[in-house]
Amino acid sequence: MLHLLVNFEVLHKQIVIMKFLLLMVLIMSCVSENPTFIKGTTNGTLKYLALGDSYTIGESVSENERWPVQLAEMLRKQNIDLSSPDIIAKTGWTTSELIAGISKASPTNDYDLVSILIGVNNQYRGQSTAIYRTELREILTKAIGLAQNKPERVVMLSTPDWGVTPFAESNNRTKIATEIDNLNAVAQEECKKLNIKYIDITPVSRTAFGNVSLVASDKLHFSGKMYQLWADKALLEVKRLF
Repeated sequence: MLHLLVNFEVLHKQIVIMKFLLLMVLIMSCVSENPTFIKGTTNGTLKYLALGDSYTIGESVSENERWPVQLAEMLRKQNIDLSSPDIIAKTGWTTSELIAGISKASPTNDYDLVSILIGVNNQYRGQSTAIYRTELREILTKAIGLAQNKPERVVMLSTPDWGVTPFAESNNRTKIATEIDNLNAVAQEECKKLNIKYIDITPVSRTAFGNVSLVASDKLHFSGKMYQLWADKALLEVKRLF
């Protein structure tokens, strides 16, 4: 009986050690992964990097419905051999978190196109336009560096208006719209200073009011159909770059 008890204690210790080792493997695998840096799946002669938040990562839509993915596909159909985008983005990111995300991902500086869409979470968290201006300027400067120091290869999309979604029904939609317009005015000014193309998709986003086909299933983000409209608008400007 004593012998069995001793063996049980040894077995228990071994199980504890195995669980600990397994936990360490899982932790290390999580540390080594960078889910906020997603590599494109289609290779082309031209490289594309998309920077942003939930709107760039395509929260609540499939991968092929993300607006940067749709844009790249549209360009390929026009004989512009653009790779599907590498994406640095995460739902909930503000400008400061995007800056940190870019630093963590350490992307190369040989992209032929870089797009930016960031700001909605600055507004949602009530951050000032002064903070947005300072941090956006840093993002724009980083983007130019990633685009081979060519500002003409960087485009920025305006922040959409989430206030038109069903999720915002109990919020002050006029206040949301005004604050987003203020952020967009800052973005447009900063883009102009650096000769970066600014693409205004905010009016398009507002057409989602009362149109469920333009809103994702979570009732907060936009649908693939809306992202197609953004890609259409961006296409007119981006194809001129090549």
